[in-house]
Amino acid sequence: MEMDVEFEGFLRRSNLADNTIKAYVYAVKQYCGRYDRVTKSNLQKYKLFLLENYKPKTVNLRIRAVNCYLEAIGKEKLALSSVKVQQKTYLENVISDADYMYFKECLRRDGEWFWYFVIRFMAATGARVSELVQIKAEHVQTGYLDLYSKGGKIRRIYIPSALREEAMQWIKYRGIESGFLFLNRSGDRITTRGIAGQLKKFAARYGIPVEVVYPHSFRHRFAKNFLEKFSDIALLADLMGHESIETTRIYLRRTSSEQQQIVDQVVDW
Repeated sequence: MEMDVEFEGFLRRSNLADNTIKAYVYAVKQYCGRYDRVTKSNLQKYKLFLLENYKPKTVNLRIRAVNCYLEAIGKEKLALSSVKVQQKTYLENVISDADYMYFKECLRRDGEWFWYFVIRFMAATGARVSELVQIKAEHVQTGYLDLYSKGGKIRRIYIPSALREEAMQWIKYRGIESGFLFLNRSGDRITTRGIAGQLKKFAARYGIPVEVVYPHSFRHRFAKNFLEKFSDIALLADLMGHESIETTRIYLRRTSSEQQQIVDQVVDW
């Protein structure tokens, strides 16, 4: 069976992200390379092949791709069911509020203002590192930036007033009137890899556990702090840009160290 040449066009008309399209096309090509027909039996064999060779998240991605293809060719009734992904009962490797505050103060003390604002913006807005590098001086002035997400939806990232005031002083000091805030020495937007690498160096310098200092950890910190102060999980899902509120529910869980601390305090029998 040859893959329908219209499949990629079908995906693009569905306004899927480029990376998703590539992943879906790859999965269907993989199926087509193993089986010559679209039958229930072959689909079940493919699912078994995936379960034997890939992690559950990858299995579900490939299943979504094949189901999308089945929709494209009018065979939705043959759709495969997804597999259950066992979630951990705790959050892993999230920087604690104490370590975050300590990290900020160390960067302030050492005059590392660029990196101070890198972690401030991620922790105070919930921005992904790929979104952080898109922030401009104009966004700080207006208090938000709008980004197009999957499916052509617009996600608004709000910049809280306290951060705006502090960042505007830094922007004026640097003589920036417009354009991107986080640039490298060549004047180009800093890469996400460059940010991750430098954060690890600072963690080692300041004695903070390296495993909790990575860009997404500060996004996790935003979510945890937000729910502790304002327990509206639906609003948090919107702020985080989650497609499903179920994704956001993980932030209702404690980190493993928080669980340990509670158990130590509570269990006295």
